[in-house]
Amino acid sequence: MNSQSIIPKVEKEVIKSLHFPKDDVLFSKEDRLIRNNDLKSAISLGNLEHQKVKILFQDIEGLKQVETTIWGVTDREIILKQGAIIPIVRIVKINLF
Repeated sequence: MNSQSIIPKVEKEVIKSLHFPKDDVLFSKEDRLIRNNDLKSAISLGNLEHQKVKILFQDIEGLKQVETTIWGVTDREIILKQGAIIPIVRIVKINLF
C-alpha cells in the first residue's frame, strides 16, 4: 500500500468549495522547482493530449488528491475543468500518468 492510497480523493467539482491557506506547502527551493517543472509538463499533456494527472494538494483540512486534466496555469494557480482552481503553493506533488 502506498502513501497516496490513504489520502482522500475528491472530485474536481468539490474543489470550488475548499478553503486554501496562503502559505506554501513546500519549503525547499528544489521541491518548488520540481513542482514547477511538473506543472509545465502537466499543462502540455492536458492541452495537447487531454491526459489526466494526479494532483496531491493540501487545503485547510489536510491532504487531498484529484485526478483531472489541467487546462491552464497562471503565476498563482492551476485551472481545471469547470473552473475549479487550486493555488500552486498548495500543490504537494503532481503525478503524470
